[in-house]
Amino acid sequence: MKQVKASVIISVYNRFDFLQLVLAGLEIQTEQDFEVIVSDDGSNEQFVRQLDTLIQASPLRLQHNWHADDGFRKNQILNSSIRLATGAQLIFLDGDCIPHPAFIAEHLAHGGPGKCLAGRRIDMSDRLTRQLTPEYVRQGILQRPITMIGQLTDFLLRRTFHFMNGFYVTNPLLRRYFNRKERGLLGANFSVMKADLEAINGFDERYTAPTFGEDSDVDFRLRLHGIQIIPVLNIAVTYHCHHKLLPRPEVSKALYEQVVRDRIAFTPYGLVQR
Repeated sequence: MKQVKASVIISVYNRFDFLQLVLAGLEIQTEQDFEVIVSDDGSNEQFVRQLDTLIQASPLRLQHNWHADDGFRKNQILNSSIRLATGAQLIFLDGDCIPHPAFIAEHLAHGGPGKCLAGRRIDMSDRLTRQLTPEYVRQGILQRPITMIGQLTDFLLRRTFHFMNGFYVTNPLLRRYFNRKERGLLGANFSVMKADLEAINGFDERYTAPTFGEDSDVDFRLRLHGIQIIPVLNIAVTYHCHHKLLPRPEVSKALYEQVVRDRIAFTPYGLVQR
């Protein structure tokens, strides 16, 4: 089987409505040489049935990687999905982040050995999120100026966060300007070569709360390994569906602080358990 250029790994848990929008965004990518792995931290039976039906009709090269719900085990299912991935470059998306049509092409254009790309997202309003359908996404409604004008109204009236992140910029000077500052990883939008992630043994599975594990910890250990973190703000663009803020307990803070003190890039609690 021919190797694809990239494996897109989408983290999900139960929100099939959001996942449909994300997959619609992947259907209209300018670069089509990729596979999709839905990395599922234990979604319910209804979600599984709906996704099975969608897979049968989808034009995407799509597979569902699921394990039983046993609390927050996102890093464990991510490692499992990495093992399944056939692409040389791994692109990580959250299941509520719709990619811009040039999203994969930009990750491929700017990535490569020794590089990790740190993207961002615009947080869409509740109104826009509720109005979106997969067909609207396929029609490119999120790339139309009138949509962004509506977002600006929401921004001014309701203080929508990260509004400027939603603009896709092609001008080289503006790209350099917007990315002049160093940025950390956001687990919802980043990419790295599979070999570079394997070199630090993937995600640390001891993180069992949504605070540090899949971004800050991996960011730190990749840097220790000599990987350059490259910001791609306004280049690799995603649109984040509105939902209630989830609790972010700090139970993993002590673990992360220990990793920082130890300064060891390779985790023994990752892809290969030692």
